[in-house]
Amino acid sequence: MSLSPEARKTLAGITTATITTVLLKKGLRNVWMRGARPLKPGLPRLVGPAFTLRFVPAREDLATPESWSSPISTRTAIEAMPEGCIAVVDAMGITDAGIFGDILCARMVKRGVTALVTDGVVRDLEGVLGTNLPVWCDGYAAPPSVAGLTFVGWGEPIGCGGVAVFPNDIVVADQDGCVLIPQAMLDHVLNEGVEQERMEAWIVNEVNNGAVLPGLYPMNAETKARYAASKK
Repeated sequence: MSLSPEARKTLAGITTATITTVLLKKGLRNVWMRGARPLKPGLPRLVGPAFTLRFVPAREDLATPESWSSPISTRTAIEAMPEGCIAVVDAMGITDAGIFGDILCARMVKRGVTALVTDGVVRDLEGVLGTNLPVWCDGYAAPPSVAGLTFVGWGEPIGCGGVAVFPNDIVVADQDGCVLIPQAMLDHVLNEGVEQERMEAWIVNEVNNGAVLPGLYPMNAETKARYAASKK
């Protein structure tokens, strides 16, 4: 699934906080990936289809430096990443083994990957930051992935930060973290998210002008009428 430039631009203007609210109204409560925080402050809001990768616990006969040369390896997976995707990695929340370091992140930049999102950690922090690959993760650690994890594949459903992520679901990442939009909900979020942002901007303006919160947020009938009139 590819995102149109128009959809990317629209989603880039909708906060992850707003997206969680819009999806909550449709009954989806579990869409925010726990542990996936921006590695450095000031990252722009980024949008892309999910390219999924999965680790399982380390097993000594499989999680070895030699496994990095296997056809089933993070190196091979990176070569399959399409331009514009967001790599979403299931590291099971393990934080004492870095899933990717500077060399892998540098290659992802060359392949046009939008961002890396994981509930695990990275290694080679200074080098990773130097690649300018936007990363959302749970921190950093010196040991390599095989010290605590076994890489098993890509392009399949995963769990990241307690959220079910299917390939090509839409990921939006900003300073509040990373949110998953199911493919079937994309059009709904595009439509309702824009309206939610517009409405909340109007409410903020009302608050700045001295309005009290009861009846304003949430809106009562009178406030809804005033808001509707403001859009004409």
